[in-house]
Amino acid sequence: MPHPGLNVATNPLFDGRLAEIESEFRSQLKILVPLLLSPENLVRKEIDGQKVTCRELLEYFKAYIKIYQGDQLPEPKSMLQATAEANNLAAVANSKDFYVQEMEKVCGGDKPYLSHKKLEEDHERVKSCSLQTFRNTRKMGGTEFSSQYEERLLHELDDSFSNFVKHNEGKNVFKAFRTPAVLFAVIIVSYVLSGLFGFLGLYAFANIFNLKMGIALLTLCLWSYVRYSGDMREIGSQIDLFATVVWEKFLKPEIGRAHV
Repeated sequence: MPHPGLNVATNPLFDGRLAEIESEFRSQLKILVPLLLSPENLVRKEIDGQKVTCRELLEYFKAYIKIYQGDQLPEPKSMLQATAEANNLAAVANSKDFYVQEMEKVCGGDKPYLSHKKLEEDHERVKSCSLQTFRNTRKMGGTEFSSQYEERLLHELDDSFSNFVKHNEGKNVFKAFRTPAVLFAVIIVSYVLSGLFGFLGLYAFANIFNLKMGIALLTLCLWSYVRYSGDMREIGSQIDLFATVVWEKFLKPEIGRAHV
């Protein structure tokens, strides 16, 4: 290759602009790049006897760029450390990809709602397989060095599982309509009890339940507005929390006893 030009070689502020590179160098570069990167000339790269994927190659590039950022050339030990780090990071990425793909088959976007217990069981099964994939991958640096990346993998898998749980809960139709259902149930119960106490002449109690019915009705209207407009989300969250408490503490136990 011809010389790229004195501006490239001596200017510390050179930032890679093509206009500052000699035209002869650019012309020869157009010949060199196809020779190196054309599909028929490409050879699958291997490190330590293992073929390297594009994802793994990216991790190696990141590691090498990091150690070459200083003003001095890195020591051979630093190069080995960077290679081992990139190797382990690539193993983490591949194992995580395996986990995500398998969990997508269990509770992906086109899958129906899954009970939380079954989802946890599948998570533990796929997590174990993902961990085994990481351990079976040939890695540099030894077991002690790889242990920190195994912990990182476990942390990332737990984070991914949290996202899958949220996604799965979004498919729960009842949970999506729990708040209006609970508020409507409160309105109905208050209406019935108000009528009953009014019939018995206990107007003070009837008025209390009338008040509860009115508050529940206004709350339902407010919740509907929050859901429709997207405003006052904090208030909407508090209403959802109230509905959850009513469901868990009062309605759900009563329904359970009725079934028994």
